[in-house]
Amino acid sequence: MDTDSIHSGYSHHSNRSRGSNKQSERSSRDRHKSHSRDSSSRSDKNVTISASSAQPQQPDQSSAPTDAQDDNWGETTTAVTGTSDHSLSQEDLAGFGKETEGPVEKLNCVRFLPLALILLLGLLVLITPLSFLVLPQLMWPERLQACGTACEGLFLSLAFKLLILLLAGWALFVRPAQASLPRIAVFRALLGLLTLLLLLSYWLFFGVRILDSQDENYQGIVQFAVSLVDALLFIHYLAVVLLEVRHLQPCFSLCVVRSTDGETHHYNLGQLSIQRAALVILEHYYKDFSVHNPALLTAAKSRAAKHLAGLKVYNVDGAGSDAATAQSRAKIAAAARQRDTSHNELYYEEAEHDRRVRKRRARLVVAVEEAFTHVRRLQEEEKKKPPGDEMDPREAAQAIFPSMARALQKYLRTTRQQHCHSMDSIQAHLAFCITNNMTPKAFLESYLMTGPTLQYTRECWQTRQWTLVCEASVTSPLRHGSEFQLKSSDFSLVVTSKAIPHLKLSEEYVHPKSHKFVLQLQSETSI
Repeated sequence: MDTDSIHSGYSHHSNRSRGSNKQSERSSRDRHKSHSRDSSSRSDKNVTISASSAQPQQPDQSSAPTDAQDDNWGETTTAVTGTSDHSLSQEDLAGFGKETEGPVEKLNCVRFLPLALILLLGLLVLITPLSFLVLPQLMWPERLQACGTACEGLFLSLAFKLLILLLAGWALFVRPAQASLPRIAVFRALLGLLTLLLLLSYWLFFGVRILDSQDENYQGIVQFAVSLVDALLFIHYLAVVLLEVRHLQPCFSLCVVRSTDGETHHYNLGQLSIQRAALVILEHYYKDFSVHNPALLTAAKSRAAKHLAGLKVYNVDGAGSDAATAQSRAKIAAAARQRDTSHNELYYEEAEHDRRVRKRRARLVVAVEEAFTHVRRLQEEEKKKPPGDEMDPREAAQAIFPSMARALQKYLRTTRQQHCHSMDSIQAHLAFCITNNMTPKAFLESYLMTGPTLQYTRECWQTRQWTLVCEASVTSPLRHGSEFQLKSSDFSLVVTSKAIPHLKLSEEYVHPKSHKFVLQLQSETSI
């Protein structure tokens, strides 16, 4: 009874301390987010870029992804199975690691406005030449001249040109929007305005010269409609050049630096506006940059806080008016003296951390190899059973996961990756590896090496809404020395643009006989 009461008191105290730690973490994150919002609001020119498939960001869920599941899913319960003496029972694991469903995305009608305008303009382009052919047949059919062979050939040409224009416009303009830009796309707006002016001009000419006079030459009317389709095809060619071909040649080298950990990547871009360049950088960010791990950035802060927390100041002169000032000065002096030996402590801390990581990694590798050996043994036994009694890969993954759960959880906590991998995602990856007959090394590669952001679940993405901060207009083109930032809730991407220098190659002719030489043999030499 005594032991039970002591244990329960310890558990209650640990739960209270854990709850207080979570509350302090939430308050610190809230202060950090409010500070980042204040700093971004002070900028004069900042616009927002948001992904089209992004959900509204919830501060409590995105900033604390580990609160949705039990962080100790590998250490809470032990059970005995056939593969290991230190594993978890499947019943206890069933309740942990369930991913919380995010709120349903609200319908954003503004996102579909450009697509609606494009479809409306395309419908107008398709109806206009057909109207030129149908209206004379409906208004004065008895006065029209007969359409001969040349006119029928124009009908065939017009039909195929309209089909080609329809397919080309669908391939170039009717695409799902990957992001919502803060400003209007200049070239797309100019092309749409040019198309509207062309259609308006043709309608005015058709109304004045054909409808009013009721022209009897139907072949000329058909040629007029064909000329409109030819002009629309040339506008589409201009759209391909401006939207797809113009920026293919690299003109600028952009250096992208993440503000928290300093990870840097370089990209070569062509003639693009600042907002289009920001969109291209964000597309590359999710596949090139490693996932942002804020837990790795708190090591230096915790080390400094630990040093200051270990200092104790005693007031031997008694309480006075300047006691607080003297205490702060004593702490500053002690911290300055301790700074001289802090590099030794840092060295030994990093060495100890590396030793722990290697130890956890070795245990994880051994546990995974034993689990995969057990899977191969089960597969050999399943071949002897009837076809209806075979175990699918998902069941096999759930069966062998408890044998490696503890080692994997300890390794992820040591490397501070526990918030990036849930139990469901690990089991799904394990089932994928079993289905495709992968080796243990292939399974461990996702956890031993940090992957890009897109390789993780959406809950691990720190943000899907970005704020573009730039002194110049975001619709202005890139120039040498252009600088802008892409801010999120926890970090920012600092982008610097430099023009690629002009390269000049010169040719130097080398005569073929200049490489030849004559060897003169003498009798006194050794040759």
